[in-house]
Amino acid sequence: MIIEPRMRGFICLTAHPDGCEQNIKNQIEYVKSKGAINGAKKVLVIGASTGFGLASRISSAFGSDAATIGVFFEKPPTAGRTASPGWYNSAAFEKEAHKAGLYAKSINGDAFSNEVKKQTLDLIKADLGQVDLIIYSLASPVRMHPTTGVLHRSVLKPIGGTFTNKTVDFHSGKVSEISIEPSSGDDIENTVAVMGGEDWKMWIDALKAENLLAPGATTVAYSYIGPSLTEAVYRKGTIGRAKDDLEATAFTITDSLSDIDGKAYVSVNKALVTQASSAIPVIPLYISLLYKIMKEEGIHEGCIEQIQRLYADRLFSGKEIPTDEKGRIRVDDWEMRPDVQAKIAKLWQEATTENLAELGDLEGYRSDFHNLFGFGFDGVDYKAEANEMVGVESIA
Repeated sequence: MIIEPRMRGFICLTAHPDGCEQNIKNQIEYVKSKGAINGAKKVLVIGASTGFGLASRISSAFGSDAATIGVFFEKPPTAGRTASPGWYNSAAFEKEAHKAGLYAKSINGDAFSNEVKKQTLDLIKADLGQVDLIIYSLASPVRMHPTTGVLHRSVLKPIGGTFTNKTVDFHSGKVSEISIEPSSGDDIENTVAVMGGEDWKMWIDALKAENLLAPGATTVAYSYIGPSLTEAVYRKGTIGRAKDDLEATAFTITDSLSDIDGKAYVSVNKALVTQASSAIPVIPLYISLLYKIMKEEGIHEGCIEQIQRLYADRLFSGKEIPTDEKGRIRVDDWEMRPDVQAKIAKLWQEATTENLAELGDLEGYRSDFHNLFGFGFDGVDYKAEANEMVGVESIA
């Protein structure tokens, strides 16, 4: 079938298998171009099919020759209907990993569930024995609690008052004002249940109970802080409470791993175009301005550049891992540079529908968004018939 992008709001309903494969190849080539990293050799990535989790799997495999197990929840293809992009990403990753002689297997299912945890633990026991790095990079809006059976839904809302500010429809380029009503009822508790640290700790506890963590094992979860421009709706809103919980959980996990000299870290990463961030009002406008400035300064990074730098310069540099006053690894350091933020604050005040194409990098935002779904890559013939029925090799 000929596959074209079909948009519905901030979601693309189609994905291109050949484009997703090209995306994976591009990221692999970047990691290889940066040289070998003396990193972990047996890696579990929870949330491995897109964004930072996918970049972590690629960096582990092709930077450190690591065996990787990836857990994700993606939609496989059916005849005449494409899979979700994460499915095609994972298929391409396994294909390239196996070609390079690297162990790579995947599990497709709800990572919050006890069943998928058990399936993953059984696979580690059978194939790897233990793991020495666990990346936790889930980005789900809902979680069925495995103990209570309660379905929790996260919400993006400010706390204590209505938030009003600019946003942009990145498809049309229209800048407008948006208001978001404050959280109420169980909004905060539900958001923390989905996006906080409880499930991360459940994974680590389950691995430790079965003696599947190697001595000195490290686990890393990903977070975001962002600028004062977005803090009312993000870091000081419901999601911020969940991030606070995630970051506090790192200390709890580290304490629980003291007998194996294990450590848990939260890495604060930069703002990037993802399916999740595209759904957050205000963020697309902020990112389009951020991209413009960081590209001009020569410090722009995508997911793969961020994670490769996290691995090479922080986690596996051979030196003590630098953290901030709250124990967090900061690879948002270039984004949060005072000069960068000052320029964004100025442009924010000036941005309108008429001038955003000039002030910001809206085209770069759109390009990155299309790339998420396998569209817009050089070397791919999008007018040719594509086979949507691509399988992930290790998943029957």
